[in-house]
Amino acid sequence: MPTLRQLEYLVTVVDTGSFTRAAEQLHVTQPALSHQIRALESTVGGPLLERLPRSVRLTPMGRAVLPHARAALAEAERLTTVARRTAGLEEGELEVAAVYSVSLGILPPVLRAWRRRHPGVRIRLREYPHADKLQAAMSAGRADLAIGPAPADWPGPIRELGVEEFAVVVPVDDPLADNAGSRVALGELADRAWVHYAPDNGLADLLDQVCARAGFHPHVAIRAEQTSAVPLLAAAGLGPALVPANIIPPHFDGLALRPDPPVRRALTAYTRTRPDPLTVAFADLLAQQARLDPAGFPTDPARRAAGTEESPSAP
Repeated sequence: MPTLRQLEYLVTVVDTGSFTRAAEQLHVTQPALSHQIRALESTVGGPLLERLPRSVRLTPMGRAVLPHARAALAEAERLTTVARRTAGLEEGELEVAAVYSVSLGILPPVLRAWRRRHPGVRIRLREYPHADKLQAAMSAGRADLAIGPAPADWPGPIRELGVEEFAVVVPVDDPLADNAGSRVALGELADRAWVHYAPDNGLADLLDQVCARAGFHPHVAIRAEQTSAVPLLAAAGLGPALVPANIIPPHFDGLALRPDPPVRRALTAYTRTRPDPLTVAFADLLAQQARLDPAGFPTDPARRAAGTEESPSAP
C-alpha cells in the first residue's frame, strides 16, 4: 500500500521537474527520495517516472496515478483540518447515549446551550430504556459519552453530575392535593393502583424497589412504554406515578409531591477512555446546565404558571 509520504514525494518530483529540486524542497537527501520513489513503483507494479538527462517525465502509469496521488494528499490535508477544527470545537460529530428519562429531563436545555455555543458540532443521540443496556452499548463502542446512573465496575473515567429527585404525581383533585408542596409517605399509597413503567424500563425496577422499602408491592393500573407518558397518565387520574421531577413538562396539569423519605438517584457521565476535547467540552456543559437542583422541584402547576410559587427548601 503506498504511503502518503511516497505520494507526496512523487507529486513534488513532478511539480519541480527534478529529483534534486524536489529533495531540497522536501528537506531529504536525493538518495532517500529516489529510494522512496522506487518503493512506490514497486508497490504499484511499474515505473511512474522516466529519468531524463535534465528533467523527469511521467510514464503512462505515472499519468494515471498522479491525479489519485494529488487527491489522496488533498484528502489527508482536509482530514487534518477537520481534526483541528474538531479539537477547537468548530465542527465534528459527538455521539451521546442516555437513558430515556435523561433525554427527557436534563438533556434538552444542555443541547440547546450546546447548539448556541458550537453550531458546527452535530450531536447524535442514542436512547436506552435501562442503565444496563446503556452500559452495554457504551462498552460496545456505540457512543462517545454515556449519561445515566453510575455504571457498575466501569473501567473508564466517570464524572458525577449530581442527584436527581423524584416526585409522586397525582391528579389535581386527588385526596392528597392538600399535601401539595409538602411530603407524602409512600405507605399512604400502598392500596393504590400505580401508573407503572414497561418491564424493561429501568424506572420500573426503581419503583418496585422504593415501594418494597416502604413495605408494599405496587399494584399496576397501567404500564407505559414511553417514559414521557407516565406523568401525563398519572395527572389524568389513572393512578399515582413516581417520576424524575425534571421530566415533568412546564404546563403540567397534575400535582407533584415529594415522597417521604426522598427518592433520589445519582447521575453520571462516563466514557471508555480518556475523553477527547470535544467530549470534555460537552461533559463540562452538561455538569453546568443539568437541572438537578432540588430547589427547582415542581408542585402546584397553577402557582408555578403564575410565577407565585415559593421554592421549597432543599431536604
